[in-house]
Amino acid sequence: MATGEGTRLRPPNNSLNERAIGWWRVQWLTLTVVVAGILAVLGALIAPARAWLLIPAAALAVLGLACTALIPVWWFRVHRWEVTEEAVYVRTGFFWQEWRIAPMSRIQTVDTVRGPLEQLFRLSTVIVTTASSKGAVRIGGLDHELAAELAERLTRITQATPGDAT
Repeated sequence: MATGEGTRLRPPNNSLNERAIGWWRVQWLTLTVVVAGILAVLGALIAPARAWLLIPAAALAVLGLACTALIPVWWFRVHRWEVTEEAVYVRTGFFWQEWRIAPMSRIQTVDTVRGPLEQLFRLSTVIVTTASSKGAVRIGGLDHELAAELAERLTRITQATPGDAT
C-alpha cells in the first residue's frame, strides 16, 4: 500500500526497549488490583451482595494476572517502529493491529513524554503530531535517551524536508 507521496507501508525494523514489558505489566497489575480490590472490599462489607461481588472479584483477579503475564510479552513482539529520511513508521496493536506512517513533510511537532511509571522504568514516549485527523503517531516504550535522540533527529529531518506540514 503506497501513500500519495510514494512512501510504502512496510514492517518497521525496530522493537521497543525490553523494559516496556515491565512497564506494561505494572499497568495491567495496577488495573487488576484496583478493580478486583474494589469488588472484594465491597463484597466483604455488603453481606447480602457478598457472593455476587467476591466471585467476580476472584475471576477478575485470575484473568488480570493472566493478562499481566501474557499480554505485555505479546505486545513487545508486535509493537515496532522505524524512522527513515522519508517517514516515521509505527506498528501497534494486540488483536487489532494498526500500521501508521507519517511522512516527514506532514510532521508538525515532535514531543517526548515521561509519565511516573515510564520514569521508573527509564522509558519515554515520542509523540509525532501530524496534520492527520487520525491524530498523533506515538512510539511508547523507548529508552529515555534514545527517545531524546530520536526527537532531535526527527526535528532535524523535518526542518530539512520541504513541505508545509498541513
